[in-house]
Amino acid sequence: MNTTAESTPRPGLRELTPLEARVLGVLVEKQHTVPDTYPLSLNSLTAGCNQKTARSPVMTVTDNEVMTTIDALKRLSLVIEGSSSRVPRYEHNVNRVLGVPSQSVALLATLFLRGPQTAAELRANSARLHSFADISSVESFLDELADNEPARVIKLSRPGERESRWMHLLCGPVSLSDLPARESSGASGGGESFSLSEFEALKSEQKRLAHEVEQLRAIVQKMAGELGISIDEA
Repeated sequence: MNTTAESTPRPGLRELTPLEARVLGVLVEKQHTVPDTYPLSLNSLTAGCNQKTARSPVMTVTDNEVMTTIDALKRLSLVIEGSSSRVPRYEHNVNRVLGVPSQSVALLATLFLRGPQTAAELRANSARLHSFADISSVESFLDELADNEPARVIKLSRPGERESRWMHLLCGPVSLSDLPARESSGASGGGESFSLSEFEALKSEQKRLAHEVEQLRAIVQKMAGELGISIDEA
């Protein structure tokens, strides 16, 4: 098994630094989660990079470091500066530069922000960026990214793991020896076990579904009120 994937970026696109990948991931994420404040200001972008939740690894970077990174990404055309505001604001251009669809951008951004993940984890963690119908749909887009020339992601398999993880290649080759072992939270006794990250992914998916149910309930109650229909809350 090949545990290291070599990736030769296309002309004009070099390997990214971890902070450059983090900046791009934040821009893609906030485009979908806080569209009213997108494109992002420098302060918002720095806050997103330093966010303590939904980030692996957690970073502590300054405005100056992020600004230097933005300038580097602008030279690669991966970031564009808006001109309609007195405060400079920045947006990503990943789709066009990499030539991939929005579904693939959602997966890449989730890998930029959270590191290696299984297809199931990616589906749950990218839900706010794109709603994939099922895990096979996620795997289909991952396979396309892996088959690209150059490859954008790689499938990583470690002995003893139930599911393979995926990792992006935009920061260069990835080796299994460089990746931390997955934390197991399963009890002994032969039952099915889940890694910590898988458990967090399931919690995230449950929270998202619960939010959607609340929204639907509110819509139904509003329609019932307009129609003069009484709904039993029991």
